[in-house]
Amino acid sequence: MIRVILVFLAVILTLTSSLAYLSLFMVRQTQQAIVLEFGRPIEQGVITKPGLHWKIPIAQTVYYFDKRILDLDTLPQEVIASDQKRLVVDAYARFRITDPLEFYKTVRSELEARRRLSAFLDSSVRRALGASTFQDVVRDRREELMKLITDQVNQDAEDLGIEIVDVRIKRADLPKENSEAIYRRMQTEREREAAEFRAKGEAEANRIRARADRESTIILAQATEKADSIRGDGDAERNRIFAGAFGKDPNFFSFYRSMQAYEAGLQAGETRLVISPNSDFFKYFGDPLGGAKPASKK
Repeated sequence: MIRVILVFLAVILTLTSSLAYLSLFMVRQTQQAIVLEFGRPIEQGVITKPGLHWKIPIAQTVYYFDKRILDLDTLPQEVIASDQKRLVVDAYARFRITDPLEFYKTVRSELEARRRLSAFLDSSVRRALGASTFQDVVRDRREELMKLITDQVNQDAEDLGIEIVDVRIKRADLPKENSEAIYRRMQTEREREAAEFRAKGEAEANRIRARADRESTIILAQATEKADSIRGDGDAERNRIFAGAFGKDPNFFSFYRSMQAYEAGLQAGETRLVISPNSDFFKYFGDPLGGAKPASKK
């Protein structure tokens, strides 16, 4: 009898443990949950606080959703701006599930939510950037446009139980073929400017060189003129001195000039003179006075 009672108690304990296991569920700090009753969501079944919670076994089931901010990354798309310039735009969004019950009713899963949000984001990007110029998108109004896109996506996703926290444009560039064409045009423009700068520099260099040549010619001409004038003055002074010396003693002057002629004409080496020894050139060889009469003594 005791054995039967013990078995009965063990069965009851096992059933109680199983029932408790099926009745308890845990919601983590990063999660929120909804309780479904026979597959239908119930208003009181939204759970956002972490911890242990109760449910009716078999009749009720639990679906979990992330409470954290989630990332949504879309594929780059081509947008035509209001100034008819084509842009390749790469944007991403961050969102969170604010109403898990409405989220379950409308999209049920995070995968479907991402698909719907991607469509909303692409549509809002085209609307906002299509009404703006290329310069607005890449520089002047980029922050304002991202805020506008965020508001538009929030309006579209309002019935999904989702809040769009932020939308960011990672990249807004021209298509590759346009970028290459612009690069070639910029390269041609820079080459033209460089050639123009080189031409201007060469022209300025030629002007400076011509001015320097002209000034150097003038300076050389003035220096030559001054040198010739000084040389002429020296020659005149030398002739004056010679004339004064010749006037004081003509015989000595004639002797001195003959000695200079001998020194210049009779150089060491292969100097040959075909001349009569009786000529006036050698007059001081035979006569110290060169045929001149001695000066009278007073």
